[in-house]
Amino acid sequence: MIGSDYTLELCNVFHSGQVEPGSFLQRLTGGVKTGVILKDVSFITHSGEVTAILGSKGSGKRALLDVISRRVPSKGHILLEGVPLEEDHFRNTCSVVRHSTKLLPGLTVQQTLSMSLTKISGYLKSSKVKQVMADLALSQVSHKCVTSLTKSEYRRLVIGVQLIRDPIILLLDEPTWDLDPLNTYLVISILSNIAKKYGSAIILTMEKPRSDVFPFLDRVVYLCLGDVVYAGPTRNLLDYFGSIGFPCPQLENPLMYYLCLSTVDRRSRERFIESNHQIAALVEKFKVEGQSIMQGNPTEHSRIINPNKIQMNYGKPGGVKVLFMIYLRILLSIFNFKKNGIKQMSMRLLSLPIYFCILWVFYNEAKDYQRAFITKSGLIFNAMLGTYFISIMNTICLYGPYRTRYYQESQEGLYSGASLLLAWNLVSLPFSFISAFASAAIIYPILGDIAESMEYIYFALILWSCYIYAEQQSLAIMMVVKNGLNAAIINIYITCIYVMLASGVLRSYKGFEEWLFYLTYATHTRYASIFLHRNIFKQPTFNILPYDDEENCSSITNLIQTSSNLNATSNGNCRYASGKAFLTERFTSKNFAGDIYLSGDFNPDFNLGVSFAFSVGMMVLNKFLYLLPLPGYITDKFRE
Repeated sequence: MIGSDYTLELCNVFHSGQVEPGSFLQRLTGGVKTGVILKDVSFITHSGEVTAILGSKGSGKRALLDVISRRVPSKGHILLEGVPLEEDHFRNTCSVVRHSTKLLPGLTVQQTLSMSLTKISGYLKSSKVKQVMADLALSQVSHKCVTSLTKSEYRRLVIGVQLIRDPIILLLDEPTWDLDPLNTYLVISILSNIAKKYGSAIILTMEKPRSDVFPFLDRVVYLCLGDVVYAGPTRNLLDYFGSIGFPCPQLENPLMYYLCLSTVDRRSRERFIESNHQIAALVEKFKVEGQSIMQGNPTEHSRIINPNKIQMNYGKPGGVKVLFMIYLRILLSIFNFKKNGIKQMSMRLLSLPIYFCILWVFYNEAKDYQRAFITKSGLIFNAMLGTYFISIMNTICLYGPYRTRYYQESQEGLYSGASLLLAWNLVSLPFSFISAFASAAIIYPILGDIAESMEYIYFALILWSCYIYAEQQSLAIMMVVKNGLNAAIINIYITCIYVMLASGVLRSYKGFEEWLFYLTYATHTRYASIFLHRNIFKQPTFNILPYDDEENCSSITNLIQTSSNLNATSNGNCRYASGKAFLTERFTSKNFAGDIYLSGDFNPDFNLGVSFAFSVGMMVLNKFLYLLPLPGYITDKFRE
């Protein structure tokens, strides 16, 4: 157990990694150029202190945070109270906040903080949430939606999501990025107050520190190309640089002055060489003379340690509790009257029925003539295709924020991708079920008698399986494709391929080569399409349909034209004697001979079962896919 007063110490830390952006092929094959990013970094910080890591772009600030959080391998020692800080220990007791962190839209400030606290409940939880909001000056906006916050309020809420877990060490990546001077001062002063009030060690990075934040920083670390130029208390900063011949001019911002001193000047070759030599000399000077300064006197700093501090949320919560919290978080983002909640509810419940209403407008006047075979087959095809595409659209539009939040929280080991998917499915399945059955009720009267309830239920179930399958396919692709438009394009291309191949509408199976015919067995569309067509065309109403009101095919049944009866006496207007003849032509191989209703491929229970087997199989596959470790360059882009 770590006491209220503790020390984090880095001793001779080295880290190597990617130093240049590489192409996709280079990253895949490991051909990206690497180099030493951190070189012999050492510094110390105590509980209740705010430590700023300063340096220009490319100096190694973010890499140092990654090393401390144990996200990347390193050489050297990172000690917490003299004990090596391991990744699991860091996840359980410390937190990281990145300026690119995204919060779920649709939730209020209070709900967001409450959803982040999983180990306690009731009055204690409510009190903790209110306390954190007060500490971060968010009490006045507690009921505002996350999407309605100002940039400063949003940044403070992101900090609060981690702060509510009572971390003993809080790492912040550019917490004042893109904030105006007033809000920069506010954020840094709040962090300083939190460090002293709760005894947390706060380590933050800054690229352009202002002079007004100088009093709130207890320690500062200057980095230049991975080397330490200075690491120690801010109260010793001016004396140290003054003693080695670099006093800060009056009326200058000391933080920026020494940051410029620690930055390589690239404006010309001569200045680059001169500044590089100067920085190398400063690095060597600090290694020789800076050790006593780096240690400081831990009894002198003015932090206030709260000896009665209760560690509220250490440790990893149970799997069931995490699953319930993710499930509740998704529900709360949907069931609210904010813009995002209305959008999610509308897309989940209304987008598919609206599309089917459009189909109803186009197909409502279809009559039972010979052309009804093609017309109603086209309606079935459009119903399937629309269900696939609406599912893809909804998933692409709605899943992105939850995916981003998962990739950010997975760094802390809070939950796995399988937990996210399970919670998503528990929320999504009831919505898609309602939507599919409502949509089926709109067009089924055109295809059959809705009074035959079981036939309608089977029809709706197949549409539901189409929705689930396309949704799971989209989730799998969104695991590696960040851009929503790109993910949608890939999904649509894949869907078009198996729909063109196996729907039996765009092309009859009889026209396929044998290998293409057998390839249809590997698609969800084959089983869904055969079931829907059999469900509709087995009805007696399709037996010997007339061509129109004047030409009755029933009187010339021997002249009905089929694929096997193309002769001079056949009637091209009377192509199909029954629904069975239509199914035989569209869904059997060129060598098929027999009764399709006796064929196992046309067994309705078989096709219904296999359709849902594809959907459930994709769910299970996604669970495994989201458990697989992905390359860092893939997971990192989702956190940006």
